[in-house]
Amino acid sequence: MIKINGNTLTIEDVVKVARFYEKVEIEESCIKYINRSSDIVKEYIDEKKVVYGITTGFGNFANIVIPPEHVRELQKNLLMSHASGIGPYIEDDQVRAMMLLRLNALVKGYSGIRYKVLDRLLFFLNANILPLVPKKGSVGASGDLVPLAHMSLPLIGLGKVKYKDKIYDSGDLLKELQMEPLVLEAKEGLALINGTQMMSAVGVLNLYDSYILAKTADIAVSTSIEALKGTDKPFDPRIHELRPHNGQRQVAQNILRMLQDSEILESHRNCSKVQDAYSLRCSPQVHGATRDTLDFVRRVLTTEINSVTDNPIVFPDTKESISCGNFHGQPVALALDYLGIAVAELANISERRVERLVDPALSNLPPFLTKEGGLNSGYMISQYAAAALVSENKVLAHPASVDSIPTSANQEDHVSMGTIAAFKGAEIVNNVRNVLSVELMCAVQGLDFINEKPGKGVKVVYDTVRKYIPSLTHDRVLAYDLQTMQKLIKEELLIKEVENAIGNLY
Repeated sequence: MIKINGNTLTIEDVVKVARFYEKVEIEESCIKYINRSSDIVKEYIDEKKVVYGITTGFGNFANIVIPPEHVRELQKNLLMSHASGIGPYIEDDQVRAMMLLRLNALVKGYSGIRYKVLDRLLFFLNANILPLVPKKGSVGASGDLVPLAHMSLPLIGLGKVKYKDKIYDSGDLLKELQMEPLVLEAKEGLALINGTQMMSAVGVLNLYDSYILAKTADIAVSTSIEALKGTDKPFDPRIHELRPHNGQRQVAQNILRMLQDSEILESHRNCSKVQDAYSLRCSPQVHGATRDTLDFVRRVLTTEINSVTDNPIVFPDTKESISCGNFHGQPVALALDYLGIAVAELANISERRVERLVDPALSNLPPFLTKEGGLNSGYMISQYAAAALVSENKVLAHPASVDSIPTSANQEDHVSMGTIAAFKGAEIVNNVRNVLSVELMCAVQGLDFINEKPGKGVKVVYDTVRKYIPSLTHDRVLAYDLQTMQKLIKEELLIKEVENAIGNLY
């Protein structure tokens, strides 16, 4: 059970809920703060105060005062009008993460929303009743209005949901469950949709997957070093103490542990080769820089997912409602663009190692890692596929956050495009996973042509991959092997096997 209070949610907590269906509970201590802020909003209505988003329209309609008898209609209209999403629906884990993050922001008690509304959203999350949320339509300020509106519609019996692998009109499902649609009071529609939870949800999942890829990249380069008969000298700890970036040191230590007790290394310890190519020798510097970027993004996202991102914000102690810009996604947008750039580099350098593995002039291995070249093409075209993905990443890695288009008749005249950065990042992560899959398959195939035993960690890699993917003795459809390899990476099966044998990697 994950207990939320608006302050202590972690990246790992989000993944547990989004992907592993961990149940969620609101800490009891939060209820009084939630009630205090909703009571303040009720006072505004009773006293007929003019307060943005509560007794006025939204965006460029902020100067239009809404009579008290239309306050409920205002909130319903807000959700319906803002549910203007376009394109395919986002993934289930992304929806679950978004629901969790919106709850975590609202339970802090600065949003003027009743506990009853949060309890209904919590019920949907724990019951795995998932709103269908289109992927496109958010510009990242005033937060993720469009996707959050789609997320919130089912609370009032509108929109569609997925439940037990079936699609329902939410009103029909509520009837089936013997539940009434909620009627939103003042501020509640705005509280549900004004925030950065779509970009943050996708960003958190991207970040978690990127840490898996960082470890996998270290595993892959270690395997390639063995297959290419590289040296372990560039990973000497003394070198990295002289340039003590944390990620760089971690990668060098990971590689040394993977190569420990290698007979292959010893077999060519005194060969005539002077030094290895950058894609081997500089892997701590390249992989390490990516790791340091991930740690920066973790700090940003951890702050964001435990923040209030509403407008206006209700301060119960002083009974103030202050219009502000906490919904603006710029901190997240910049971080997620940086994440995409950094993770793309893991594929850039990995593909160069693939090229070395398949080129006999560079590898001293059979051409394209096949014994009967000509009749068989081996891994020739797998390198093409890796090159295509790397090239695609170069387009995807262009920052979304450098763009801005004014909205709401120039009332909202600078936006973050953070959600675009998040979804581009997800594409990059998937591409990198596939490139590393190609490298691991090629490196393991290269080991088939070497008699000596690899290092302890690399031997586990070889045995694990060969358990699921046989040696390529004759051409076959490699797409299926790549799918298997991708699963071994994504589900952390390869990492777990390695760590079970040599201890946890950094």
